[in-house]
Amino acid sequence: MEGWQLEFSVDADDDLAKLDKIVRQRIIEKLDWFLKNFDSLSPESLAGEYREFYKLRVGQWRVFYTVNWQNQMVTVHYIDPRDKAYRKR
Repeated sequence: MEGWQLEFSVDADDDLAKLDKIVRQRIIEKLDWFLKNFDSLSPESLAGEYREFYKLRVGQWRVFYTVNWQNQMVTVHYIDPRDKAYRKR
């Protein structure tokens, strides 16, 4: 496998589909940049009940993801506005 791959959970697909076109495009562009530069970045891990996730900031939005280091796969699990992102779903 060459380079990092991206996949979306069902919840993340739903979250992305609910966004307006401009916000959705910003998030997709940021994720594209993120994958291309992943090897030179330091993922931001979360704590507490979200400790299994990392986060990516996209303006006022947060993208929660996990990393499968062995398979070079990033899985997006949730996309939420910052003020709602840290509340348990």
